[in-house]
Amino acid sequence: MRKSLNASTITESAEKILDLIAKSRIYLDISCHIPYPSVYNELIGFLKREGCPEEIIIKVDTWLVKKTPNRYEIKLPAEILYEYIRDLRERINKGMRLSESAMYETAEEIYNLTIKGEGGKRELINSVLSKTVNTFRNKYRNALRTGTLDSAPDLDVLLLAKELDAAVVASDEGIEKWAQRLGLRFVKAKDFPFILKEYLSVYKK
Repeated sequence: MRKSLNASTITESAEKILDLIAKSRIYLDISCHIPYPSVYNELIGFLKREGCPEEIIIKVDTWLVKKTPNRYEIKLPAEILYEYIRDLRERINKGMRLSESAMYETAEEIYNLTIKGEGGKRELINSVLSKTVNTFRNKYRNALRTGTLDSAPDLDVLLLAKELDAAVVASDEGIEKWAQRLGLRFVKAKDFPFILKEYLSVYKK
């Protein structure tokens, strides 16, 4: 997104996006909400880690509307819960199969190296495990997390959009997938600034 915005840093990118949000709110009465405190805290933490100045934090607090989703009043179809549990079960089973496969491959590789007499016990374990763990971690992450809701902040995004009958802006595949299942309008994060620019350009005409 930084490249498309012609921004060289996170600070510059954040400032440009927040300025567009500010203009859209003033001229077009378009409000951008952020789930509070879950997603808000994640965003502020990210901006601070990237060294963004206090002025950016102030702009976030000024132009993004902080709101906690009303989790007790929002109604979701039972079919959505059923689909989510079924999807989660399939992912857990896939994760178990990956774990079993990783253990088998590790044991087999250590056995083969032992037969060949290559390296001591500790060296064998460290060399084989480091490779296996890295490979397993990537496969496990893809199996369990890619394309699904894997955190409370992700769920808060959907719940707040459902409550407000608003569009969802995100870059997460899981949020996009479940936003579609809930019948919510979804906007890719990389497209969002340019949509606001288009709205503003029409307004100026």
